[in-house]
This record gives sequence, C-alpha cells and structure tokens, in this order.
Amino acid sequence: MNTNYDVIVIGGGPAGLAAACEAYDKGAKKVLVIERDKELGGILNQCIHNGFGLHYFKEELTGPEYAGRFVELVKQTAIEVKLDTMVVEITQDHIVRCISAKEGYQELTAGAVVLCMGCRERTRGAIAIPGDRPAGVFTAGAAQRYVNMEGYMVGKRVVILGSGDIGLIMARRMTLEGAKVLACVELCPYSNGLTRNIVQCLNDYDIPLYLSHTITNIIGKERVEKVIINKVDENRRPIPGTEIEFDCDTVLLSVGLIPENELTRNAQIVMDRRTNGAVVYENMETSAPGIFASGNVVHVHDLVDFVTAESKRAGAAAAKYALGHKAGGPVTEVKTGSCVNYTVPQHIRRENVEKGVDVFFRVNNVYQDMVIKVTSGDTQLCAFKREHMAPGEMEKITIPKVLLDKASDEITVSVEHQ
Repeated sequence: MNTNYDVIVIGGGPAGLAAACEAYDKGAKKVLVIERDKELGGILNQCIHNGFGLHYFKEELTGPEYAGRFVELVKQTAIEVKLDTMVVEITQDHIVRCISAKEGYQELTAGAVVLCMGCRERTRGAIAIPGDRPAGVFTAGAAQRYVNMEGYMVGKRVVILGSGDIGLIMARRMTLEGAKVLACVELCPYSNGLTRNIVQCLNDYDIPLYLSHTITNIIGKERVEKVIINKVDENRRPIPGTEIEFDCDTVLLSVGLIPENELTRNAQIVMDRRTNGAVVYENMETSAPGIFASGNVVHVHDLVDFVTAESKRAGAAAAKYALGHKAGGPVTEVKTGSCVNYTVPQHIRRENVEKGVDVFFRVNNVYQDMVIKVTSGDTQLCAFKREHMAPGEMEKITIPKVLLDKASDEITVSVEHQ
C-alpha cells in the first residue's frame, strides 16, 4: 500500500479537486485526495440551483454539474482518492494521519500538502438567539441538504434569519417546494448576499427583507410556533416596541460561515483572526513551508469559480514545492487601510510573482463611487474605480509586478471616495 505521495490534498470539494488536477498537470505524479464524505464534490452536490461556472467554464451550470466536470478530470488521471476517510492530524513535516472504516488508521507522508477543508455554518448556539428550544430550527445549509439530497421537507411556514447567499437561495427553494417564506430578517442595514440572489430569490417571489432587524424570541414547546423579531439600533441592540410576530413552524439560519481550520490550528500554522483562515503568501503557501491552503478554508468566497482559480494556484505551487522548487526572497506585507476588512494574500514574495498578483478583500459597508488605492508609504502604486461595493461581494484587484517592485516591505489596500 502506497503511503508516500508528492502531494496530498485534504478535501474533495471544488477546491480540493481543482488543486489536485493542477498539481498533477504540473508534474506531481503521485497525488492523493482525502475526502471524509462518501463521494467527491463537497457542498456543490446539494447546490442544485444554477449560476455556477459563468467565469471558469463560460457557461451556466448547476452545482453537481460543476463538480462533475472536475470529478471526470480526476478520473482521467492517476490521482488517487480516499473516500469516507477522516484526517485527524497533519504535521509541519507533512505527515498526514487519517482513519477510515475500510483501511483503519494510516500515516501518510507527502512532499507538499494542500488544505481544502471548506467551511461550516454558524449555528444557533454561536449567535445565542433567546427563546425556547423546539424542533424546527435549522441552519440553511442543513435544510438545503435535507430538501435537495435526502428528500425531506423541513417546514411549511418559514422565517429566515440572515441574508447570506445560502439563506437567500433556500428562500426561493422552499417557495418552489410549496412552503410559505414569511420573511428574511437581517441584522445589518444591508444584505450579506450577492445582489443577483436578492433579486432572483427574494424580489422575484415577493419575500420581504427586513434590514436592521433580528429575532428576539423563538416560541414553541415541541415545534416552533412563533417567532418575534425587533428592529435594532445603530449598536445592533433590539429597540423595545418594534416587535413583529410571525406564526411559523421553521426557522432557517444563514448567519455566516466559519472556515474549517481545526487541523490547521493544531499544526501550529499562523492564523488570521479577521478571516479565521490561515495567513498565506501569494502562491497560497501557509507559514508552514510546503503546506498550502485554498478555497473557503482560507476565506469565504462568493463564487466557486474564484475558489477554482485560487486552488489551481495552490495546486501548482504544491507540485513545484514537492519537485524541489522552494519559493523565497524578501516578503512584502499586505495591510488593510480604510473600509477594508481583510486581504488575501497577507504576504507577497515579489521574486515569486511572474506578471502580477491577485489580491482579494471585502469592504466593511455598502459604498458607491469609490476608488481602491494601493499604496506603499507615501507612494501610490495603483488605483481602481468601483461604482458599487458591498460586504456580501468579494473584491479582486491585480497588482502588476512592475508596480509591486516599486513597493517597500509593506503595501496598504484602502477604499476611499472618488
């Protein structure tokens, strides 16, 4: 049994599949994908709606169709796959410890490791909603799996807390299955989902969106019976006297995603508290040499197409490392300026950049007619105009190498009014 690999990819979702294919294409001939589920594809398997692949494949696909394209690519190679296998530990010297019912406990070694574990949803416990503890409270993703994969209807009268993309998509899905979605309730004064999902999932079905509101009570003995929502002030505290009552049997929570980074933390890899993911360099390498990370385990993406592009970069870099080409050189730190929540990557090694480097970030509010500025000290390297920016939509800029070479040991990405 083979226990030594050039590249081991942890996670068989869209990030892992793209990273594995690219690593194989770039010369890493012994590539292994480890997936804890019983099949490849990850979260895409339950995303039966369309809208995937517009950037990468230049056509509109459903989630399973998008995943299927990469599963077929894997089948055309000599990439090995271990399904129904849980990774319990990774070490900085590239030992991967995993366990499965079929093969028991195994210790595998790799020239490079790519972390593609994805993310999980915040639960009711994570946001401490007051009230009773009846049946009928689900995360939106769990409800999506029940409806789309298991064939169970989770409720008939639904209130959704949070306006993340999964929640918006489930508002439409539940409506199409015959449920009545009474309201989508959002704590922030803006939606946290893509604009297209607000239009296609709420507006098209006359589902009201209550901005600056939150659930203040869930009432029910065995099953949810009522939900009370309140308007919140600028400090996000409920305002007395603004209560609205809904008779419902189901609450769906779409209140944010958390990168799945227990393995990363246990490997003593440096984390970014803003993204809850690993701190990475321009080629998606973490603070541990030869361990790379990509996709939602690094930062939460809007579009799977961006996950694929980022993961291909990680896979190519992992193959290069496994074949003996180590990246190095002076490091430029990427700092956040006004209106910017975080950046990925957080560090850039200019010697490792060929034409330019893509920088992803999110803003902290909704803005109109803004300009993104990249500066180094008092020098402005480049600027990009944007008509509309929102926290629910990830921004991407490309800094050319010729401009990057003019920077000092740090650059700042900020957003300002034109």
